[in-house]
Amino acid sequence: MRHYDFLSDSERQRLFLRAPEHFTPDDQLDVLGVALGATLYCPATRPQLADDLARRVSRGLMSVVVCLEDAIADADVPMAETNVVAQLRAYAETGADAPMVFVRVRSAHQIPLIVKGLGEHVRVLCGFVLPKFTEEAGPAFLDAVTEASSTVGRRLLAMPVLESPDVIFAESRTSALLGVRRLLTKYREHILAVRIGATDLSAAYGLRRSRDLTVYDVRVIADIIADVVNVLARADDSKFVVTGPVWEYFSRTERIFKPQLRESPFVESAERALRAELIAQDLDGLIREVALDKANGLTGKTVIHPSHVAVVHALSVVTHEEYCDAVDILGTRAQGGVCASTYRNKMNESKPHTAWAERIAQRAQVFGVANEDISFVDLLGAGLQR
Repeated sequence: MRHYDFLSDSERQRLFLRAPEHFTPDDQLDVLGVALGATLYCPATRPQLADDLARRVSRGLMSVVVCLEDAIADADVPMAETNVVAQLRAYAETGADAPMVFVRVRSAHQIPLIVKGLGEHVRVLCGFVLPKFTEEAGPAFLDAVTEASSTVGRRLLAMPVLESPDVIFAESRTSALLGVRRLLTKYREHILAVRIGATDLSAAYGLRRSRDLTVYDVRVIADIIADVVNVLARADDSKFVVTGPVWEYFSRTERIFKPQLRESPFVESAERALRAELIAQDLDGLIREVALDKANGLTGKTVIHPSHVAVVHALSVVTHEEYCDAVDILGTRAQGGVCASTYRNKMNESKPHTAWAERIAQRAQVFGVANEDISFVDLLGAGLQR
């Protein structure tokens, strides 16, 4: 697998100073966590799921979650279980390259059920998303994942979702997060990333952000994101990848506030048309939220519409300026000190900025480095043409 693999060699050379590198589901967890990019959620009841996967992979999708939980009605669970097995088997039989496929289960017993149903086609499955994850509920799920791994003879991965009331309520949050960290550390070799269930967390207060606002404008949710990063994503050996919460808008409806996308990056007439299309599809809000996710230590994004994928991936490519800063910092970290950046617009202090530079280097490996004259607009245009 490789991000932007759909580009021609000439187009890749035009866009990238350093092209994205290939990766496999057997790579190190920190590499795969970054490589998730935009993770597309879809209900397990979709009758054409196999065809959808083939089409979306050709357009750049690298990770997908097939949901047996909140995305489907309770009465549809048996049919959905049968369908997801049949559709993933059908996709595996095509022999086509698969994205990283995860199944979001409702209960631990569904994990061996899915693995057994896939049989010899289980290779198409990377792992499971674990809902309503807590220190108390988590062991049953994680034990099922480890047992399934032993059954199939390869590592299956888990992505727990933090979305329970004890994670967000002030009086229980700290102990709940510390308990989750204890449990995840015990099963570290299976934990790919931690996901934040902003929709369920908002529901605890009867809240839902509008498309004119980011999740960071909803203070109670912004606070929990900060605490999750504080406990689980520290720049040391205890860290886990924490992904950005879902962006759930894609419809064309009346707006209240001005667009959140500046005009200046969209210079040419074709780029101005692109800007208008992004605004019409509510993607300007997604762009701003992904930028804030990155600033707050989150990696990747949960999305619910294929149009979101190109946006998240374009914003994940390392800019030429970021790369120059990271190279300068990592080149001087042994001796320390401070110097002006290559772009002559900021101070690079080796020791405090080393952890940041290492994250940039890892993202550069997976998503590549843009050429000096290439902007987010160029990368987004390339992705949306698929």
